[in-house]
Amino acid sequence: MRLVGFLTAGGCLVGRVEGEARLVPLGGLDEFWADPTQAVLAKAGKAIDLASVTLVPPVPPGARVLCVGLNYPAHVAEGTFQRPSHPAVFGRWTRSLTVSGTPAPVPPGEQGLDWEGELVAVVGRTMRNVSAVDAHQAVFGYAAFNDLTARLAQHRTTQWTVGKNADQSGPMSEIVTADEVGDFSAGLRIRTCVNGEVMQDGNTADMIFTVGDILAYLSQTMTLYPGDLVVTGTPSGVGYARRPPRLLHPGDEVTVEVERVGCVRTPIVAAPARS
Repeated sequence: MRLVGFLTAGGCLVGRVEGEARLVPLGGLDEFWADPTQAVLAKAGKAIDLASVTLVPPVPPGARVLCVGLNYPAHVAEGTFQRPSHPAVFGRWTRSLTVSGTPAPVPPGEQGLDWEGELVAVVGRTMRNVSAVDAHQAVFGYAAFNDLTARLAQHRTTQWTVGKNADQSGPMSEIVTADEVGDFSAGLRIRTCVNGEVMQDGNTADMIFTVGDILAYLSQTMTLYPGDLVVTGTPSGVGYARRPPRLLHPGDEVTVEVERVGCVRTPIVAAPARS
């Protein structure tokens, strides 16, 4: 099942995509994420034309967006970091999230944006100090994600927050329910392309910390709630580590595709005028 968010006069709703052109409303954000497993089974509203609505990420405003850095050995090696002994976690805000097709501006003063194709795990049940096995079973769904990064801002300090929260820098695909993705213990392929050229070609089987590991680790300190997003890290092939470095500039288009999950496309544009 593929799920999207969309805007109405009464606020944001979550809907199920049917085929390529139809959207079935499933309820408002609060209603849906109170119990997403049941929400997808409840009686749905009348189908509408997908092209007639404005799509938005189907994520509650209060959700945490918890991102893991340095989770692939080859990505650790291409940078200047050491292999972590625990998940290296930083935060995003939901305000940075966008959907496929939304332009991402290069912030003023940056030489460009960098790409990071990733798999997102969407929490489906409240989790507090759970095991890795239980955590994996509590995942509601998955999405493809591009952790677009303002590298100059990121590397100015040891804290990555600013460089990881540029405007419209968190494009994500539709959410695909976990039952549809199925078992991926053998891995899911992640590919990032810039203007059609492959820049990253990795596999989740190479992750240092699995989805279950990450969720269990987080749940030891903070309670995870339905609708929270956990962005699980990027494979090697990012732009800043290339020689010479290569970044995204206005006019470029970057896509991230995760096998059996989905694809997200982002055109890059110039920074808006001062306001």
